[in-house]
Amino acid sequence: MKLRLTLGITAVLSAAAVAMAAGESNWTGYITDAKCGVKAAHEGARECTVKCMKAGEKLVFVNDADKKVYAINDQTKVAEHAGHHVTVKGTVDGDTLKLDSVEMAPAPSK
Repeated sequence: MKLRLTLGITAVLSAAAVAMAAGESNWTGYITDAKCGVKAAHEGARECTVKCMKAGEKLVFVNDADKKVYAINDQTKVAEHAGHHVTVKGTVDGDTLKLDSVEMAPAPSK
């Protein structure tokens, strides 16, 4: 009985995770460069992020909630937000964030 309950709960949680990933959602985090990733996901890293971007590094999104790093499908949508704390709207396909919109977000409280 415990095995069936455990399997049932696992199936429900897995289905919920897939449904959330497939649908459009909002996330808050930082636009950083792929070279630094999570290390640059903080206030004060904008200058370094812009420098790396100009040197050819791709920009990525670092989610505040779990510090997961996502590739960004459209670099032109985030170029002006390099190093900024933002709220993005879009869908996730694997490790790639397909953006619909990007807006400035207040700095996270410490």
